Amino acid sequence: MVTSSYPRFAGDVVAPFIESIARGVAARGHRVDVVLPHHPELRRRDDEPVSFHPYRYAPLDRWSRWGYAQSLRRDVSVRAGAFLLAPFVAFALRRIVAERLRATRYDVVHAHWVVPNAALVGGLVRSHGVPLVVSLHGSDVFVAETLLPARLLAGHVLRQAGAVTACSADLHRRAVRLGARPERTRTVPYGVDRVAPTDVDVPAVRAQLGAPSGSTLVLGLGRLVEKKGFTYLIEAVRNVPNVFLAIAGAGDLRAELEAQAAASGAPVRLVGALDRDSVAAALEAAEVVVVPSIVDRAGNVDGLPNVLLEAMAAGRAVIASRVAGIPDVVTDGVDGILVAEKDATGLAAALTRLAADPALRKRLGDAARVTVTRRLSWERAAQTFEESYAAAAALDAR
Repeated sequence: MVTSSYPRFAGDVVAPFIESIARGVAARGHRVDVVLPHHPELRRRDDEPVSFHPYRYAPLDRWSRWGYAQSLRRDVSVRAGAFLLAPFVAFALRRIVAERLRATRYDVVHAHWVVPNAALVGGLVRSHGVPLVVSLHGSDVFVAETLLPARLLAGHVLRQAGAVTACSADLHRRAVRLGARPERTRTVPYGVDRVAPTDVDVPAVRAQLGAPSGSTLVLGLGRLVEKKGFTYLIEAVRNVPNVFLAIAGAGDLRAELEAQAAASGAPVRLVGALDRDSVAAALEAAEVVVVPSIVDRAGNVDGLPNVLLEAMAAGRAVIASRVAGIPDVVTDGVDGILVAEKDATGLAAALTRLAADPALRKRLGDAARVTVTRRLSWERAAQTFEESYAAAAALDAR
């Protein structure tokens, strides 16, 4: 597997879905080697079910700014530093992939994100006669649609790939428009394998998040970038009585969101980034989880937000935007509430309804847990990736 992001240490919230994919494939009896950029905080144990092959592309750690959700500014434009690093990354990545291909006879190379990773190594992989599978996760398709050079590179490698996967039906359609062959492209939604934390002190967690006693705790989770839609959520809670909104995450918009909350008088606290255990505890303490994703001004949107699946697995009542892969998972009124994107009034109405109706919250939360348990698991996703590997290998054998 070739990736530009991966959890850097146990509990890290950077690209946990890549770790779940790698571990899920390994659990099916396969050897998985992961090629990924060096990062000064990368600390993975030797006894893990996958092995890691980090590559250095910068002489100093402070210049290691590639991948790990660092390359896009506010998720709407590529940082200037990323452009400057790109030639060094390309050289280092291609070198380590060539070394791995010479050292081991791999059955498949699975590249996550069509740009930069698949575009940089696709030709090299094909020259070694190894099948290539490309997985799309959202930001890569946005970059390919936005920048002409990236679009040309993405189109070429997608046409050459033995199999292409997308985490939502929306990304599937966009991949085909970029050049992926329809007969080789399939939708593989993310899974969720969540074990409820034990002995969560809910009053203590509520206090840590800043929720006043007796209020309905509403939780927002994610990076503080435009496509997460938190500005509309803050606007919405201003008009809902007896709720408190905690937003957990880090990102470029923190100061702006805090200023918005302060100016509006909305009952909001931005609590910063939480590790995975703390996220699980926050989900246990929350009554409602809101995923207000939007298509941002540059056209970027989440493929399928992990926090949505985690909240549903936790049995929380969820409110989410009707965009991208969210309607693939949530049925309005059955296992969640869907609202239009960028609709603060719609969000406020849904929050008002749920805050006043604990029975409805329980019904939606119970149904949400059933939905993800029956339909979405990393084991099922890994099986589908395995089928894509076999399909790519069969095409190469023709």
